Amino acid sequence: MTSERVNREEKLPALKLTLAQYGILLLMLVLVAGLWRLQVLGADSWKVLAEQNRIRKVPILAPRGKLFDREGRLLVDNYPSVSCFLVREQGSNIDADLPLIARGLDLDLDQLRATLRHYHGSAAYQPIPIKQDITPDEQAFIAAHRNELPELETIDEERRLYPRDGFASHVIGYVGEVSEEMLNDPRYAYYEPGDVVGRAGIEQSYDEILRGQDGSMDVIVDSHGREVGRAGVQPAIPGHDLKLTLDIDIQRAAEEALGAANGAIIAMDPRTGEILALVSHPNFDPNAFAVRIGRAEWTQLITDPNHPLMNKAIQDQLAPGSTFKVIMSVAGLQQGIAQNLKVNCAGGGNFYGHFFHCDHHHGLLSIHEAIPESCDTYFYQLASMLGIDTIAKYAHELGIGVKTGIDLPDEMAGIMPSTEWKMKTYHEKWYAGEVISVGIGQGAVAVTPIQLLRALSGVASDGHMVRPHLVDASQVPVDFERALLDSYPGSGSTVVPMNPDTWMTITDGMAGTTQPGLYHTAEGAHLEGIDFAGKTGTAQVVGGGDTHNRGGAKTPNAWFVGMAPRRNPEIAVVVLQEHGDWGSGSAKLAAQVITAYVNKQRHEENNLATAPTKPVATGQQAAYLPIPAPMSAAQPASTMEMAAVWSRPDKVRQTGHQQESSPEQMAVGGFQIALDHPEDPIREATPEGLPQTAGQRAATARKPEAR
Repeated sequence: MTSERVNREEKLPALKLTLAQYGILLLMLVLVAGLWRLQVLGADSWKVLAEQNRIRKVPILAPRGKLFDREGRLLVDNYPSVSCFLVREQGSNIDADLPLIARGLDLDLDQLRATLRHYHGSAAYQPIPIKQDITPDEQAFIAAHRNELPELETIDEERRLYPRDGFASHVIGYVGEVSEEMLNDPRYAYYEPGDVVGRAGIEQSYDEILRGQDGSMDVIVDSHGREVGRAGVQPAIPGHDLKLTLDIDIQRAAEEALGAANGAIIAMDPRTGEILALVSHPNFDPNAFAVRIGRAEWTQLITDPNHPLMNKAIQDQLAPGSTFKVIMSVAGLQQGIAQNLKVNCAGGGNFYGHFFHCDHHHGLLSIHEAIPESCDTYFYQLASMLGIDTIAKYAHELGIGVKTGIDLPDEMAGIMPSTEWKMKTYHEKWYAGEVISVGIGQGAVAVTPIQLLRALSGVASDGHMVRPHLVDASQVPVDFERALLDSYPGSGSTVVPMNPDTWMTITDGMAGTTQPGLYHTAEGAHLEGIDFAGKTGTAQVVGGGDTHNRGGAKTPNAWFVGMAPRRNPEIAVVVLQEHGDWGSGSAKLAAQVITAYVNKQRHEENNLATAPTKPVATGQQAAYLPIPAPMSAAQPASTMEMAAVWSRPDKVRQTGHQQESSPEQMAVGGFQIALDHPEDPIREATPEGLPQTAGQRAATARKPEAR
């Protein structure tokens, strides 16, 4: 009885037994399914992960393409460098290793931790750049602590080597690490955090061509992350080289002419739009960005009141002063008003109930005298007769208030006021009296130097307007060129119809500006025997009054746009000196650049130097570019040293004589042409150039320019 009761109590109910059996079966099925998923369905992915634990991909960074000037002289080079990266998946306790890493690599510990926090959300396998361009001692530290710090890796790369002292810095630009904002831009989808990208100038505009394509190397590592072999290499594809339209010799002449003044100088071939020189002061040293610019240095650059990072050649928007009178002359002559207009200047004139001053009592004069003497009264009268909308029509046709489309980032458009513009901007009507100031390039008119250069050189070229550019068109693929035009829109190349009499009258007037004569505003910049024309401009600054204390905040901005020869010019130059006082001073700077160009042309036409050529890789094909000629023995390399160096050829022609030269290292920027006859003119002045004898010149007192 007792035994039967015990057996019944030990037996489980059938339902519970069934549930237990099905539970065990379900568990077995889950285990089998998991094993199937891991061993069959996920076999490939797990195999890849296992392979990655054994093989590490080390990036091979592509060198950026080099930059050459129009004659094939090296302007921007690369140099070999080693950078240190931190691979988080290789370290067991990276936080504990940071103090040792900071000491060994001479890093600020807090900054190192901040760098790691910046990459906190990125994939664990992504290398984190912690120091670029490390020293041999730091490389030795990494090698000596390979077992203790397996997370440290080094990568060979090439870094930018720019000219010294900021030479052509606003043309070239600089490179830097891609920012988070840029990574969100579809144009930078190619890049990953830590990559180097062009951040200004040509480096930014042509980044897609210059950057190349990175490769990689498969490195076999052991369980401690140490390299034990290599499995394969995918080589990097270097970036394409680019030949610029820039001429190192003309660029150097422009840099030296502007000196320490704040402002800009641009030299352009108005026939093609090729920029021969572009200077913006103050400049900056792009080599400071080639590695990683320090916080203090960056703060100093962005807080400098003179704005060294601003490319004033394409971004400074200022009143053009009397240079605008050339555009006024086009409007007046094309409208049939200025041909017979004569004005008596008695030191100013009354318009709309106010007296507007002129700097001199010019007396009775026509447009033939008004341009070279820069008479404000004449152009006050002309402006009142034309009206603002007629002036704006011709100014817009000549590119005022419109971007030129130059292949540099962040060009500004300037301002050309009109009745529509004022209503849209200020919701006010235009008052007739406001046109008086516009007539002499003051008031709301604002131009950039490149815009003014294009406009006035276009007038001198019989209305043929060109698109300024800095890269030889033959270097750029067609598809990229189309995309570039879309990225940098502008007025481009066009023709503004102009009557022959308009063209002749204005160009003769601009030629008279640089000739000796009473009130001729740029007679001090006269170049004997060279057909040199131009127009000065002295533009008052906001709140500046009439103070001409050179360099002070109230001092007017000094403009000059000049060209040689006066009609269909080969070269045109614009000079802007911020707070530079009279425009006649800027005319002298332009004359220096014109002289350098003329002397170089004479040198080449006399066949004093014929440089050999060598192939230079430009991606798909090789372009044959001249080897730089050596500098004259009388000209030391210290004239303008550059950061990059290379070996010169064994035999070269120099100022007409064969000279032996060993393959020694010499500075890029030291080249200067020695001229045998610098006083000989390359282009004689035309009969209508208003030549004067030395006696006539001495008898004519030099007068300051009217604004």
